[in-house]
Amino acid sequence: MQYQIQVPSHIYGGQGSIEKLQPILERHHAKKVLLFTDQGVRGAGLCDSITEQISKAGASCRIFDGVTAEPSTYDVDRVIRQAAYEQADLLVAVGGGSVMDTAKLASVLIGADDTVFDLVRDPSLAKKSIPSVMIPTTCGTGSEATCNAIVAIPEESSKKGIVNAEMIPDDVILDVNMIAKLPKAIVAATGVDALAHAVECYTSKKATPMSDTYALAAAKLIFASLEEAYRDGDNLKAKEQLLLGAFYGGVAITGSGTTAVHALSYPLGGKYHIAHGVSNAILFAPVMAYNQEACEGRLASLCDTICPERAGDSQPAKAAYVVERIAQIVRKTEIPTSLQEFGIGESDLEFLVQAGSQQQRLLVNNRREFSLDDIRAIYRQVI
Repeated sequence: MQYQIQVPSHIYGGQGSIEKLQPILERHHAKKVLLFTDQGVRGAGLCDSITEQISKAGASCRIFDGVTAEPSTYDVDRVIRQAAYEQADLLVAVGGGSVMDTAKLASVLIGADDTVFDLVRDPSLAKKSIPSVMIPTTCGTGSEATCNAIVAIPEESSKKGIVNAEMIPDDVILDVNMIAKLPKAIVAATGVDALAHAVECYTSKKATPMSDTYALAAAKLIFASLEEAYRDGDNLKAKEQLLLGAFYGGVAITGSGTTAVHALSYPLGGKYHIAHGVSNAILFAPVMAYNQEACEGRLASLCDTICPERAGDSQPAKAAYVVERIAQIVRKTEIPTSLQEFGIGESDLEFLVQAGSQQQRLLVNNRREFSLDDIRAIYRQVI
């Protein structure tokens, strides 16, 4: 068995590590920076320290704060066309997964003849033209570590992943100060998203010894810290564990890959615009319960990592514990567990089944195969 994993060239962590941005800019000899963010992040003042560091490095900065949540191909194309006029030599992304994904696409599309529409059809076209720095302001997407960018496809009412190693970020800063004031609901949704990355990558058909190392490290950190970070917003230790766990989960994705939880969540975001983390949380426990018999050994091993006091339990009991623990975390962080809360009912079922079944890039990673009836049964559980 041969395998590989890819990580950003430089990773900085710890409280106050945002101060590393100035030497990063100097190392890249950056004179003009494009800063990608969204209006919420900018309005919260999280870009202020960034622009200060850019100024100290002697570089100019142009801020693009029009990145939308769950961006479509058209949203990404619009932002990149605007950014292309600036002729910058470094991209800095300050935000969640949507911001970072947009910036990663910009790093391979600015100055290129291809567009995001071309990359959806053929991701191999991507070639990096501008180095990128990722500074996450949520604790879950793992986008700062991956070579993936997820975009909504309006024509299909779903989402697709553009995957190419050229989009691996060059530098990452994991500073807990950037998530210190993160609203509880976003801590919950992004944290569960990160947990799904860890569990799915560990139980994926494509899991390798290297991706397992990161997936288990992510799971151990997130299972131990998510509820506390949600309960006590001032607990920066728990939030720092989440931030690091999310990064490890992102690294695991580059070596393994997510499975049916993410596959079936894509239509929920693509058509109904349910936040990505919430979509995953709704499906997480039901899909893993379905997968349990095919992943029993892996789930039991995961149990040994997150709950060593259960070492004497049987393998089936350990696997069942992990699935129940996932459901418990979703309940305790008060994430919706029914699609009815989003106005989705039985009349939407067949669309979901057909759209979910099209996500073969991820479904092929799942250790248990899904028939259309199986997919229908999963969605029906959460309607």
